[in-house]
Amino acid sequence: MNKVYLIGNLTRDPELTTTNSGVSVCRFSIAVSRRFASGENGPQADFFNIVVWRGQAENCHKFLKKGSKCAIVGRLQNSSYEAQDGTKRYTTDIVAEEVEFLGTRATDGNDSFPKNDSTDGSAELEPIDDDSLPF
Repeated sequence: MNKVYLIGNLTRDPELTTTNSGVSVCRFSIAVSRRFASGENGPQADFFNIVVWRGQAENCHKFLKKGSKCAIVGRLQNSSYEAQDGTKRYTTDIVAEEVEFLGTRATDGNDSFPKNDSTDGSAELEPIDDDSLPF
C-alpha cells in the first residue's frame, strides 16, 4: 500500500504548467510541523514536494498561495533524471489524489478564519431552555 496523508502550509506559490499534450500539472511544496520540538531549536518541520494533475491542478493554482494550509491525500513517487553535469539525480514527490483547502495565511501571519474574542479560546454559548429542544 502506498498512501500518504499530510497537513501543512505552502512554502511558495504553486506553479502551473502543462504537458506537451495539454494536461495541467501544478507543483508546490508544503511544510509539515513535527509533533515534538527537538532540543533548543524550537519547532521543526519536514518539507514535501507536491504534484497535482488536471482540473485539481488548476484549482490549486487558482486558490492556494504561499502560507495556505491544505490537506493532501496521495502517494509517494520516486523518479530520477540526469542533471546538466551528467550526474544522476533522484527525487521523491507526493502525487496528490485529493487536496483540501483548509485556510489561507493573511498578510499579518494569522489564519484568515475569524478569531474568537474570548480570552480562553472558547466560544460564548447562550443557555438553551430544555423545552425548546426539538427532541
